Amino acid sequence: MADSVTDLLTLERRGPIALLRLNRPAKRNAVNDSLVLALRDAFEQLDAEVRAVVIAGEGEHFCAGLDLGELRERDAEQGLYHSRMWHKALDAVQFGRVPVVAALHGAVVGGGLELAAAAHIRVADATAFYALPEGSRGIFVGGGGSVRVPKLIGVARMTDMMLTGRVYDAEEGERAGFAQYLVPAGHALDKALELAERLAGNAPMTNYAVTQVLPRIAEQPADHGLLTESLVAAIAQSAPEAKARVGAFLAGRAEKVRRADG
Repeated sequence: MADSVTDLLTLERRGPIALLRLNRPAKRNAVNDSLVLALRDAFEQLDAEVRAVVIAGEGEHFCAGLDLGELRERDAEQGLYHSRMWHKALDAVQFGRVPVVAALHGAVVGGGLELAAAAHIRVADATAFYALPEGSRGIFVGGGGSVRVPKLIGVARMTDMMLTGRVYDAEEGERAGFAQYLVPAGHALDKALELAERLAGNAPMTNYAVTQVLPRIAEQPADHGLLTESLVAAIAQSAPEAKARVGAFLAGRAEKVRRADG
């Protein structure tokens, strides 16, 4: 997929990095069905040369959630299928071929938080804030939030947010687990791209194992997880790139691990 622009989602290639931007700034990047489907298609059609993806939002916000202005009345069956459409789209983000970094600023609310939770690494700047206002609006999360968000912050915090409308600011959000990195206002995208460059330099099989296998091991019984670990470790270390990297380290050609301040 070459560099392209749609009305709702822009794609920019930066070497091995694909930068996807939600492009509805006048709506605070609120998500409608067309945008969800555009995200699904973008991840399903990534070029083979892409090694990492960054998701960001145009304007002052990452994503303010579901576009309620386009929410139409659905019966239970239609609502079920609509939710499953979101699940498929965000599964394409979380369970795609490459790691995904979300650059968060401004509103990360409702469906926007569900999207952010599908990424593997989240970088927030000082303007970010998090909320799940579904309870006050008489609805329930439908884009995978009930599965993904508790894994970040726990069931009790999510329960509180949905029942009371609690809003977390950027610093509270980092402490709670919404984001792994917190940077000054205006720097989330720069940091996300920096991290994506680092991820793109990893062995693809290792990236795949970390993003796809590690979460599943965490949900397996211990003995099943240990067996899965052994199988994936054997596959990863057998890859030619892994052998070359280990050889470079043993020959003293690879950078050693150092303290962050060293």
